[in-house]
Amino acid sequence: MASDGDIRVLLVLDLLLSLAFSTVVVWGLSFFDLASFTLRSVATTALALAVLTYLLVLR
Repeated sequence: MASDGDIRVLLVLDLLLSLAFSTVVVWGLSFFDLASFTLRSVATTALALAVLTYLLVLR
């Protein structure tokens, strides 16, 4: 019988990886002047991606 792991560890990893990916995406969009690279835009994108990941994968 395999263990699924601690949900807290999965949530922290989800948030960290979403933050890293969102930073790269927002930086790329700001490079092409499609979005501004601010803490708010990175945090909003990371939160949206983390929620989407949670709903699609972890649920």
